[in-house]
Amino acid sequence: MGRPITREDIRHPFHWLALGFGAGLAKKAPGTWGSVVGAILFAPAMLLPLWCYALLLLVAAVAGIYICDKTARDWGVGDHGAIVWDEVAGMGIALFALPLTIGSVVMAFAAFRLFDIWKPWPVGALDRSLRGGFGIMMDDLAAGVLAALLCHFVFWVL
Repeated sequence: MGRPITREDIRHPFHWLALGFGAGLAKKAPGTWGSVVGAILFAPAMLLPLWCYALLLLVAAVAGIYICDKTARDWGVGDHGAIVWDEVAGMGIALFALPLTIGSVVMAFAAFRLFDIWKPWPVGALDRSLRGGFGIMMDDLAAGVLAALLCHFVFWVL
């Protein structure tokens, strides 16, 4: 998990974002709780025009690189388990261009968690080879892409 989180850590706005608004403080499965926050934040955004949703994802991903990097550096760790902004953004990618239904959100959530935990190629390769905020974010963004591809296959092909 990494070093204990202090009150001072939580007060910093970038750290609070990196913690997924506190989801990363969960004693068990902080990444799963970060994914729940991502689903809660991005599900309503699924009603936006696709270009707006894509822009929102781009902002979440690019800002996430800085947010996660700053937090990891401030805390003196590589990728603290409480840093879950990567799961928030990855979940947003998993939901990309799907219809807004409970079924699609649940399926995207399950697929994203599967790929984030299992770390098939390229997720695992990115996780092992990249460092800093870019490294923290990229494996989860890749897991989100794989989850989105699987969900679109299920919805549109099957």
